[in-house]
Amino acid sequence: MLPADLMRAVVPVFPPSESNVVREGRLRGERNPGELQCAPSEFFMLFDTNGDGLISFAEYIFFVTLLSIPESSFNIAFKMFDLDHNGEIDKEEFKKVMALMRSYNRQGAAHRDGLRIGLKVGQPVEDGGLVEYFFGKDGSDHLHYEKFSDFLKQLHDEIVRLEFSHYDVKSSKTISAKDFALSMVASADMNHINKLLDRVDDFDESPDVKDLRITFEEFKAFADLRRRLEPFAMAIFSYGKVNGLLTKQDLKRAATHVCGVDLTDKVVDVIFHVFDANCDGNLSSEEFLRALQRRESNIRQPTTPGLMGVFSCWLNCTKCSFQQMLLQ
Repeated sequence: MLPADLMRAVVPVFPPSESNVVREGRLRGERNPGELQCAPSEFFMLFDTNGDGLISFAEYIFFVTLLSIPESSFNIAFKMFDLDHNGEIDKEEFKKVMALMRSYNRQGAAHRDGLRIGLKVGQPVEDGGLVEYFFGKDGSDHLHYEKFSDFLKQLHDEIVRLEFSHYDVKSSKTISAKDFALSMVASADMNHINKLLDRVDDFDESPDVKDLRITFEEFKAFADLRRRLEPFAMAIFSYGKVNGLLTKQDLKRAATHVCGVDLTDKVVDVIFHVFDANCDGNLSSEEFLRALQRRESNIRQPTTPGLMGVFSCWLNCTKCSFQQMLLQ
């Protein structure tokens, strides 16, 4: 698969509003409707050991498993890999823990040793280009925390960049406010997504947002906020209990002071257009946070209901409490 295919496999996306392409591929007998935007990725090509420009199935399983590690848990993940506690990871330690992590990840668990159940593929997960990148061709190198942490950050950032590129069909380095709104609601559950999409459709008739353009920097800032969802959600819930209402300035202040993320007025205007259900100038906090939480939990979803996965053993109960609040 191409890097953009990997992004679409883990991130729900809608067809860009500024494109005439409604889907990729065609059935036998159909005219080819064209292809969805597919940006090149220098990052993923670092692991392209055979030079074909594609991500192998084994590497796909690797990337999906590593994407399930939240940024707040990078250090915990490294310590989990470091089985002999010497401050570095060797290839065998990495392979053992990756196998364990796959068993808890909903996509990785469907495959044994990187092979599809009922269908053989070329190589096991442990022989992918990513392992060579970490440990060298002969597998004798050791992986230190700085390289591991930088890699995971770059991996998450690259998925965000590819998602932005998916909507930037004109390669203008900006996307429409409507497409930005679509990216926010794409992960919403089926009980709420129709009314959210109705609000997104209203963008075409709303002079205050229909002409807004969102830059990649603004798009990434919102993604950074989503990654810090737990402290952000706690701040919003706490503020709501005291004051009852949440204005645009309140939202910006929570993002800046609690999460260190600066949201522009344009981004906040789009958020409120979608998630101000009563159009009273105040955010529908639960609806907004529920949509964000579902997006972040998509690829971290455990294989068994109630089982939070390997890393939840090291996380405090705040996460569990937060998820329960959003589901109520």
